[in-house]
Amino acid sequence: MTTLVIGARGAIGRHVLDGLRAAGTPVRASVRDLAKADFGPGIDVVQADLTQPDTLPAALDGVTQVFLYAEPRGAADFGKAALVAGVERVVLLSSGSVLVPWATSNPITVEHRMTEDLLTGSGPELVPIRPLVLAGNALAWASSIRSRRTVRLVHPGSVSAPIHERDIAAVALAALSGAEPQEVSALLTGAEPLTLSDQVALIAEAVGEPITVEEIGEGLAREMFGAGESPEIVDAILHFVRRGTEEGGWFKTTTAERVLGRPPVSFASWARDHAADFR
Repeated sequence: MTTLVIGARGAIGRHVLDGLRAAGTPVRASVRDLAKADFGPGIDVVQADLTQPDTLPAALDGVTQVFLYAEPRGAADFGKAALVAGVERVVLLSSGSVLVPWATSNPITVEHRMTEDLLTGSGPELVPIRPLVLAGNALAWASSIRSRRTVRLVHPGSVSAPIHERDIAAVALAALSGAEPQEVSALLTGAEPLTLSDQVALIAEAVGEPITVEEIGEGLAREMFGAGESPEIVDAILHFVRRGTEEGGWFKTTTAERVLGRPPVSFASWARDHAADFR
């Protein structure tokens, strides 16, 4: 029973791959560029791209389960190829925003919902994993922290419960092991409600040096975010951050603890795991 991990070089996909390998599960990793396949010995590696349907049959040959990241481009063709290949289950890294009522028109939500819709009913059982806020989002601050020991934050008091990529991968592994879809597909968060400033303080503790928080307005934040994102995505990010400042605007669930049988890994642990990224 071979499991294909699409996006195996990603922060979460790599943990899924490692978990399958540790469990002795036959596993295959797909990459767009074979020259970047650095998974070590014992991993079957294939070249595949969801936007190039002709690469999918070979990648899916003999595969019964797939883990992949949500991406609407190519999802329909992937669903057809998975059905033909006899894939039984697809575990999709989606977004918890699809379960948040005030985020229904958010373009990030729309993209993830579209991917879920394209794969639903395509043949294989679809099991979405829906983390709301990734602890890894804090890596966006790494360059500023390394160079100036300063972070510019819009709405630094915005609260969320970020979740470690290892816990997201662990929930995905539970889904691949047959956990009930209604359990693993529920809104997924970390255990601790933290402000953005709290997160910076925990990173400072991990690196052993003070880090200054510089509060900025939404205008400057738009300029900063706009360098790498579309205006619609920038609006979505700012809306989400702004909601975290409002009563009832943030969410914390017990999904991870119910699925994993333990509390989620703390953000402080995440910061220690990634301290080198901020030094």
